[in-house]
Amino acid sequence: MISVKIAGVPEHFNLPWHLAIEEGAFLDRGIDLEWTDVPEGTGRMCQMLRDGETDIAIILTEGIIKDIIAGNPSKIAQVYVKSPLVWGIHVAAHSEHKTIHDLEGKTAAISRLGSGSHLMSYVNAQQQNWDLKKLQFEIVNNLDGGVQALKEGTADYFMWERFTTKPLVDNGTFRKVSDCPTPWPCFVIAVRNDFNHHHNSVLKHILEIINIYTTDFKNIPSIDRTLANTYSQKLSDINEWLKITHWGQENITAAMVEKTQDHLLQLDLINKKLDFDAIVTK
Repeated sequence: MISVKIAGVPEHFNLPWHLAIEEGAFLDRGIDLEWTDVPEGTGRMCQMLRDGETDIAIILTEGIIKDIIAGNPSKIAQVYVKSPLVWGIHVAAHSEHKTIHDLEGKTAAISRLGSGSHLMSYVNAQQQNWDLKKLQFEIVNNLDGGVQALKEGTADYFMWERFTTKPLVDNGTFRKVSDCPTPWPCFVIAVRNDFNHHHNSVLKHILEIINIYTTDFKNIPSIDRTLANTYSQKLSDINEWLKITHWGQENITAAMVEKTQDHLLQLDLINKKLDFDAIVTK
C-alpha cells in the first residue's frame, strides 16, 4: 500500500474523486489516496506542490503553467476538465457599481497572488480594454474572505466560479454583473516531478481510475440531485452546469500550452516561455 497526497478545491468539479475514494477504487490497486480540500484555491496548491505538502493537485491550467515557469518543480499530467471555467464577476448586493464598466480602476478581491482570481482579473481587464497597470488587488484568501471584503468595502468586485457563488447571489450577498470564461481548459492534474519520477506507475493507475469515473460521471443515476445536495446548489443550476462542463481523459495539447503561455506573456504575467516538455509529463 502506498499513500498519495492529493489536493483540490471543495467544489462540485471534484465529486468524481470523492466517489472513487469512497468506493475504494484506489485502495483496490494498493493506493491510499489522501484528499485535502483547499478552499484557498490554485495559489495555495502551487505552494503545496513546491513544499511537498501534496503529490498531486487538481489545479487551474493558467495558475500551474505560470508557477511552473516560475520554478515550481511539477508538471501537468493530464487535463481534468476540458471545458472553460466560467468566472462570475460579483459586487456586493448593495454596491453602487451596476455594470462591468463601472469596475474599471476599482479594487478586485483575490484569494492570493498567482491564483485564478488574480490571473483572470487580468484576462477580464484585457477583454474590457482596461489599463492593466491600473489594476488594484485586495488579498482575501478564500471565498469567505471575498464576502467580507465586498461587505466591508475593502474591495469592489470579486471573481469566482459562477456556480459556486450562485447561492450567494440568490441570498442577496452578491450581485453578479458579468461572466468571464477562461480561454483554455479549466482544470488539469499536476504532479510533483519527484513523485512522478519515483512512482510513475502509481500515477498511471490514478489517472486510469479517475478517467473511468469522469467518463461515466454524467450517467450516474440522479447525479444532479447528489451534486445539488452535496454542494448546497439549486437543482436547476446544477443541471445548467452539467450541460456546459466536460471532463477530459487526455493530456493537454502543445497548441493549448502555447496559447496559454502567449496569453500570460501578453498580460505580462510571465517573462518567458518554456518548451512543452518542461511543462507537461511524457
